[in-house]
Amino acid sequence: MNTIFRKSMLSVAGLAFAGGVFAGPIAAHAANPVDGKPVAVAVQSAAPKPQGEQSHITVNDEQTANVKAIIAATKKAGLPERAAIISIATSLQESKLENLGHLGDANDHDSLGLFQQRPTSGWGTPEQITDPAYSTTAFLKGLKQVDGWQDMALTDAAQTVQVSAYPDAYAQWEQQATDLVAQHWNS
Repeated sequence: MNTIFRKSMLSVAGLAFAGGVFAGPIAAHAANPVDGKPVAVAVQSAAPKPQGEQSHITVNDEQTANVKAIIAATKKAGLPERAAIISIATSLQESKLENLGHLGDANDHDSLGLFQQRPTSGWGTPEQITDPAYSTTAFLKGLKQVDGWQDMALTDAAQTVQVSAYPDAYAQWEQQATDLVAQHWNS
């Protein structure tokens, strides 16, 4: 009987030890959280990295106002920062963030405004296209129609909307557009 009792006690002790090994760390953390604060977890951004060599211009007050107008129109459309980055990079390529009026012989067809949109292509009237809020909203409307724009390369998303003769040119402005959005999104 002594042998049976001893084996039973060893079995119970073994189960208690095994339970402590497996449940102990979980129970210990649940009973004693570190400072009662959530732990920060690093998450890798889903946004693609800028492609190729990057360009940069110094932005004046008028251009900064246009950046803010693009951001405001993006927020009003309920779109995320990525849409503003694509919009600003597109405008950097098309007009260097300047609201272009008719440029005479230097004009590319009848292209106007921040995005070089054309009245003859259905973007709106000259007055509408040279309104930064209107032209940005028109660009964003086109962007929303591009399946998967949120995850594609900036230059591909911009080109799908703009149909430029220089489809890869938008990529060079991604870093500056990202920096401008970071600087002005919450201002």
